[in-house]
Amino acid sequence: MIDTYILDRFEDKLEKELTNLCIRYKMLPGCDVLPASDDIDEMWRRLAPEYMVDAVEQIRDYPTVSVAWAAYIGMAVAMGWDADWETMSKAEYRMFYGEQGFDDMDEHIVRDILGLTLTGDEALQIEAMTRRCGETAVTLIRREQIDPQTPMAFHIFARACKVMYRIGAAIQLTRLGYKMQPLN
Repeated sequence: MIDTYILDRFEDKLEKELTNLCIRYKMLPGCDVLPASDDIDEMWRRLAPEYMVDAVEQIRDYPTVSVAWAAYIGMAVAMGWDADWETMSKAEYRMFYGEQGFDDMDEHIVRDILGLTLTGDEALQIEAMTRRCGETAVTLIRREQIDPQTPMAFHIFARACKVMYRIGAAIQLTRLGYKMQPLN
């Protein structure tokens, strides 16, 4: 049986760590709550199974990529949420693939969905931040000292991907000018 307390604790710790990292690098505003939307979060629940199939295959050779690419999907979904949610809400997972499938998903999303030049300052900043977040996620996963290739290892990895997706969405929502404000 999977201990959800451990998973929830890990997810909270990772989200706080990555949020603080993004705040330090000025990719997110200093706030208690990530910019988010229930629509965007729900989209992850739909896309996650297919993403996990691709990502699990990459863990051994490319652990950072396997978790980090979820942030790019979060950015793409947030962009679609702002621009045309009717269309984005129906998007299939493979829409996020680049010409080489999962391997160049990052470039496809940055160039073709976010509309950035791959060598431009903003794209390079996003790439660096996503890499830093991915490396941090992998480090925190390893610190959990969970036996590899076990159900618990899979669930910790899945939670890390979910957090990366939410961080990517928050970064894009911030880029688009959204701010979380308390309701009075």
